[in-house]
Amino acid sequence: MDDPLELTRRAEATHFWFRGFRRYVQPLLAELAGGRPGLRIVDCGCGTGRNLDLLGAYGWVVGFDVSAAGAAMASESGGTVVRADAAHAPFASEAFDIASSFDVLQCLEPDEAVVREMARMVRPGGAVVLTMAALEMLRGDHSRSWHEVRRYTPAMATRLVEQAGLRPERVSFMFGSLFPLMMAGRLVQRLLRPFRQFRHDRDIAVPWPPVNALLTLVVTAEAAVSNRVRLPFGSSLLVVGRKLPTP
Repeated sequence: MDDPLELTRRAEATHFWFRGFRRYVQPLLAELAGGRPGLRIVDCGCGTGRNLDLLGAYGWVVGFDVSAAGAAMASESGGTVVRADAAHAPFASEAFDIASSFDVLQCLEPDEAVVREMARMVRPGGAVVLTMAALEMLRGDHSRSWHEVRRYTPAMATRLVEQAGLRPERVSFMFGSLFPLMMAGRLVQRLLRPFRQFRHDRDIAVPWPPVNALLTLVVTAEAAVSNRVRLPFGSSLLVVGRKLPTP
């Protein structure tokens, strides 16, 4: 079976999903930065390390990953990377302005401990930014490849943030425009699973260029209007939790 991290690294530059992800996250980070230079940012579960460049536009960034392969791959990006467990991060309390975790929580147990640790590392007034897989009905080959423990509803994500002592500022769906296509594809995957051999996560393969270009247009257009129109469903959730100042 192909390594999921390596498959991700091959796809990140051009795959429509990753392009849409960046169009969702970049404006949010700019809004959180508010024009302030030199923010301190930590990325929890940094994987391939590509998102360190995305975060680095807003200040100094350090990433960490529990796997040796992930930490080594992320280090190749040139960023500051260490190997560490997300539930026991080797950083001081209130050391960062932003703590991020992108599409990692659904694979971790217990997720509550990870978000509490992220909240611990963020200064009062700082933010925790999360993306996570949404809705159990969308479980398919991608979930199997990444050993997903759960997929989230907005209510689950809200509770997760609140139990860490954070105030939820945003809990919204992403990729609603792809929902019918993904629902159909993953239903077929589940139905045919007894009759085929699972080899790797086909969802992450870059589609035929014209299809990839069309889907890129669709998801980037969706992201452009996401602050004005909140979607009723989607394949992922974008979550922001704010750490309240100490009274």
